[in-house]
Amino acid sequence: MTSKEKIHALYHGESKAGMRFRFSLLSFDILTILVFIVSSMIETNTTILVIDYIFALIFSLDYLARLYIAPGRLRFISRFESLTDIIVILSLLASAFVENIAFLRVIRMLRLMRSYHVAKELRQSFFFFRKNEQIIQSTINLFVFIFVITAIVYVLEVDRNESINNYMDALYFTVTTLTTTGFGDITLSDTLGRAVAVIIMVFGVGLFLRLVQTIFRPSKVAHSCPTCGLARHDEDAVHCKHCGTSLNIPTDGAW
Repeated sequence: MTSKEKIHALYHGESKAGMRFRFSLLSFDILTILVFIVSSMIETNTTILVIDYIFALIFSLDYLARLYIAPGRLRFISRFESLTDIIVILSLLASAFVENIAFLRVIRMLRLMRSYHVAKELRQSFFFFRKNEQIIQSTINLFVFIFVITAIVYVLEVDRNESINNYMDALYFTVTTLTTTGFGDITLSDTLGRAVAVIIMVFGVGLFLRLVQTIFRPSKVAHSCPTCGLARHDEDAVHCKHCGTSLNIPTDGAW
């Protein structure tokens, strides 16, 4: 087996080694998000710079490996996922020269989105994931949504608003706004901040409530139609929407 075939097997193969490798990438993606949150609370120092360079090296090796096995390299380079990786790598390498590059590090979270391809392995390996896949995916979507909004607030306001000094301050403001609690101890008083607050209130609250609803009340249930095999139906469905076959979906009664 050539080196290219070995790398391809790690990224796309069905072997246990390939699955462990992809799970490791997922774990590493989550780790980078946690490091971003923690590093936003402390002053930049040599340790943080070293960690950034280590991440940049690992991201670069991952990018080059995927480029090496890509069937069409020009098409691979032009993909949104690849452009995101390049921006993340450059932001990490520039951390020693640019004092505040958080506006670039916001897209670190997109590496978590890229890791959704491990859903197949999770579905095959864990019964809990197969049973609750829709709820888990909705929870991940909610987390990513909150992370994006919080990161935008943090990036735009950390140097403008004396009430927002770290990522947790921005997270606190975002959650109180999305839940319409609005304690008022942290506000966005500048023009740009108010524009962001308006966008969060107009669009964010609706999306937030919808995502929460999909977690506690999934819109579809897993039940295979005996005739056509359609796998998901409305919880109160009596007939299959695809072929009309009568269904007998177990329920716990009306909501």
